[in-house]
Amino acid sequence: MNVLRSLWPVGLLLLLPLLTGCSVGGGGGVFGAHGPGGGGGYTLQDKITSSGGGRYSQRIDSKPVNPPDVSRVPDAVPIPEPRSRRGNASSYVVFGQTYRVMESSRGFTQTGVASWYGSKFHGHETSNGEIYDMYAMTAAHTSLPLPTYVRVTNLENNRQVIVRVNDRGPFVGNRIIDLSYAAAYRLDMLQTGTARVRIEAIDPVQWQARHGGNNSTPVSAAPVANNNGNQPVFLQVAALGDAQAAQRLQQRVRDLTQAPVRVLPEHGVRTLYRVQVGPLEGASVQTAIQQLEASELGRPMLVRQ
Repeated sequence: MNVLRSLWPVGLLLLLPLLTGCSVGGGGGVFGAHGPGGGGGYTLQDKITSSGGGRYSQRIDSKPVNPPDVSRVPDAVPIPEPRSRRGNASSYVVFGQTYRVMESSRGFTQTGVASWYGSKFHGHETSNGEIYDMYAMTAAHTSLPLPTYVRVTNLENNRQVIVRVNDRGPFVGNRIIDLSYAAAYRLDMLQTGTARVRIEAIDPVQWQARHGGNNSTPVSAAPVANNNGNQPVFLQVAALGDAQAAQRLQQRVRDLTQAPVRVLPEHGVRTLYRVQVGPLEGASVQTAIQQLEASELGRPMLVRQ
């Protein structure tokens, strides 16, 4: 796998399906196929390996067994983020078709068919190096920059969700977006497997301004080196709507930085769990930033207390 990553994005033909969570394969039928054939269920790696085992423990995508109640999973909260280091090649090829990644999602809208992907890809890496969580509000798109926040409207029932696009796909037919299990549940499209939707990209800066923002600023725009007399600060890695996902991320960041990491609940219309490293001061701030960026977790936000 490390060898394959070193080739990114060169030689993306055939390699992309091995590097993404939902590139090709995924359950057909009511579960929504993610690759060519419409009823696939096989990744390219599954086809190549003689054992048929491939990267995933499942050959065919499916609904989760005994899933938790996701009816109250909150929308993704748009926040300004840098482009992911992975998954944003200017162009790539899958099964002979070239896809081009947009420079910006500003003003982007699209109407077409949405599908969803589930337990087969749960826990595996997405195209930008994050871990796919089918109970979080995420999605895959062929050409939007990673990450991009989009509002998805089910045109058949007018239900809406906001998701964070962190993966590539779907690469089948006329489908324009692959949604997580949680997003598909809230749009009421699990049984049909697909739905006609409208996608609208969200500008996180404008969204934050309209919704009151928060007390976080991008580290790149903050005086980290001087930091107001080296007062202790926190670096916010993420704001998640799922407590268990926040706890898993807390442990991952703690192991990575060897620094204190807290999960700070913020109660409102929706509860958010803010994962923050700190308190930090002096040189430890820059060290933590570099460690987080090197791990593909992205550039954190500097939180002023």
